Amino acid sequence: MADHVNWGILGAAKFAREHMGPAIHLARRGRLAALATSSPDKARPFAQMAPGLAVHDSYEALLADPGVDAVYVPLPNHLHVDWAVRALEAGKHVLVEKPLAMQAAGFDPVIAARDASGRLASEAYMIVHHPQWQRARALYRAGAVGRLVRVSAAFSYDNRADGDNIRNRAETGGGAVPDIGVYIYGSTRFVTGEEPEAILSAEIRRENGVDVWSHITARFPSFHYSGVVSMRMSPWQEMVFHGEDGVMRLTAPFNPQVYGEARIELQSKDLVQTVERFPADNHYVRQVEAFHASVLDGADWPCPLEFSRGTQEMIDLVWAAEAG
Repeated sequence: MADHVNWGILGAAKFAREHMGPAIHLARRGRLAALATSSPDKARPFAQMAPGLAVHDSYEALLADPGVDAVYVPLPNHLHVDWAVRALEAGKHVLVEKPLAMQAAGFDPVIAARDASGRLASEAYMIVHHPQWQRARALYRAGAVGRLVRVSAAFSYDNRADGDNIRNRAETGGGAVPDIGVYIYGSTRFVTGEEPEAILSAEIRRENGVDVWSHITARFPSFHYSGVVSMRMSPWQEMVFHGEDGVMRLTAPFNPQVYGEARIELQSKDLVQTVERFPADNHYVRQVEAFHASVLDGADWPCPLEFSRGTQEMIDLVWAAEAG
């Protein structure tokens, strides 16, 4: 039985170079073995990171490489489904950047290919591997806030100066909701275990066909939800779970160490406050190591495609509410 996983990356994306490539390189029981790019300049930082890296000049060549066990797909959003299916059909395990698909139905061919291949396939929803979120879910389910009344969520950054960024282009599946709405929607589902019953309001501002700001309110079975995402505001991240017996606030919940220290601030109904800090955990490395444990040991995977499909179903409801 293999004792490690050899990874290949489809494309030399900036995010792969700065985050997931290093995470694969640092994670236990894994090795960055191959990269698909036709640009020697883009390949160079990866080769410096991982000596002996095989560089293929096409995605097809990487998928045909027998030395690659798993493929990471950081391509533009509209290409995710096609290349995830191709990788699974080539017998590779697959980790695909979020959003995996542009509509919930887009998950179905990937799920079918996963089931036919017997390989692990997942959206790269790294936050569920971070101890901040694992602890938050445990606290909530232990009754730390009592009966939940509202969830308030916010995630913003400002990339208006980068017009060529794929997030600012409709043809590549850009937009704030596809890029970061998956976090404020999916994390709410992850902690509470509930699904939205209805989108009550959807205020969305678009530029060149791309959503750059939105305020969404929704009704869940036992609480009210309000969430803002934007690509035109000062950087901010926050999740608040407000119940009858307490308030749980998560700081830097999606990009710890970039947006500040990851903390859980818990205030009881009698105003007693406690703080738990998570100063050093890297959720990208933890995600890759959890992937290895699932592939090599058969460990449970905390973020199956069916979970990610549920988040996309909420996004689809948002688009429907916007359309009226």
